[in-house]
Amino acid sequence: MNNNTATLVLQDGTILDGQAFGAETDAVFELVFNTSMMGYQEIITDPSYRGQGVLFTASHIGNVGINLEDDESVMPQVSAVVVCRLSRAVSNWRASMPLSQWLDTAGVPGISGVDTRWLTRRLRDGGTQKAALSTKGTSPETLLQMARDWPGLDGRDMVEEVTCTRPYTWQADAGSRWISPAPIFDRPVSIAAYDFGIKENILRHLASSGARVDIYPADTPASDVLAHHPDGIFLSNGPGDPAGLPYLVQTVKELMDSGIPLFGICLGHQLIGRALGAETRRLKFGHHGGNHPVQHLPTGRVLITAQNHNYCVVPEQLDGGNVEITYRSLNDDSLEGIRLKHKPVFSVQFHPEAAPGPHDAHDIFAEFFDLIHNGGSHAGAH
Repeated sequence: MNNNTATLVLQDGTILDGQAFGAETDAVFELVFNTSMMGYQEIITDPSYRGQGVLFTASHIGNVGINLEDDESVMPQVSAVVVCRLSRAVSNWRASMPLSQWLDTAGVPGISGVDTRWLTRRLRDGGTQKAALSTKGTSPETLLQMARDWPGLDGRDMVEEVTCTRPYTWQADAGSRWISPAPIFDRPVSIAAYDFGIKENILRHLASSGARVDIYPADTPASDVLAHHPDGIFLSNGPGDPAGLPYLVQTVKELMDSGIPLFGICLGHQLIGRALGAETRRLKFGHHGGNHPVQHLPTGRVLITAQNHNYCVVPEQLDGGNVEITYRSLNDDSLEGIRLKHKPVFSVQFHPEAAPGPHDAHDIFAEFFDLIHNGGSHAGAH
């Protein structure tokens, strides 16, 4: 446990002092709040949080420590961790180290003893803010200047920081103790997954179908992937602003024209929206947590979903003759899912792999597998 005082400063001049934990360093980031009640290890290792600090609304963090199985990527991805109370005791048979030690090893600072309820309401009412955190005694004045000078995430390519550097084939578990593998294909099937910051639980879901899953770096040309004749193509989640990724929009356009079943989640969904001619806009404070209700418009069914995004597709700019809106958020009516009416392409803004989160949306992977099974002929049958 770091015994130093930590200082958190927001770009609006708000100064909060607390107890330092994790690494002894300074960090600048975009501060967002996450409303999940569990799964802090999966959240911290989610590459979609690159460039962000996470404020946990759950009042007690760290009690189950860190284990070797629940990472969503190879390392912590967040820039900072903000909590109300950090558990000094670790009580879980799977734990291999405390949260603070793990963050220290990864160079990520944390602050505890913060009134997270007050701070969450400030972000909810005023919107997401840039912030700076010091666990090594940097003055509040310096931290404020650091936060205000930081360029932020809008318009930046954050995907290049988290994508893989070379193609590889998923060799880890096809499913896990949380997913029941249910192979559905009676023939060899391959899925090409673009890695924009892909979570491992997505790969588990894809592999649970019995398909071979090949993962490609974000800058892989569409022609290179199509040359391998995949049966399905997946576009992953990822960090940052989709407006900063024009090269990926062009790639997605080419993939949509291939006729191969295409499925996108989160950033992948946003890139499909932009490839269809719609803009994306920043949400006031984003959607981050495991308790977000969305409605499936064709059936009226409501799903409780896991979400993690700061931007959304503008639905009014989609061509209603070619695009059907399939899901809407019941919190703010923002767009949560689309399908193309004449091509085997669909996407969702939320995270059906849900790590952490509820399992209501797991069946969406089955919709992708059905498209592959039918060669794309039943596009959007869901």
